[in-house]
Amino acid sequence: EAQLVESGGGLVQAGGSLRLSCAVAGFTIVDYGIGWFRQAPGKGREAVACINNSGGGSLYANSLKGRFTDSSNIAKNTVYLQMNSLKPEDTAVYYCARGAWNCAGGLNEGEYDVWGLGTRVTVSS
Repeated sequence: EAQLVESGGGLVQAGGSLRLSCAVAGFTIVDYGIGWFRQAPGKGREAVACINNSGGGSLYANSLKGRFTDSSNIAKNTVYLQMNSLKPEDTAVYYCARGAWNCAGGLNEGEYDVWGLGTRVTVSS
């Protein structure tokens, strides 16, 4: 059974950093893109990134390029989202999800079929 488990959220001051983890079971991160999405209080879910371990490049929402980066540990079947220069508007529940190989589905939420339960990030001003 495919499962994704997020961790690493917490409370951080504006300007700080956090690294989120998405541990995957039931499939390998080389065969699928791993998306990151977030949902702020009272708002809809928005795309953050698709992490690509299939040879192509990862994709990022334009507004987050430069502040957020990614890495992966293939042996641990885990992807990471490094978030720097955090702002209060980054406050949200962050989810990882299974997407298409090579992030072929882009950042379209409908292209992701298995989701984790999320990890909460709170950025204080």
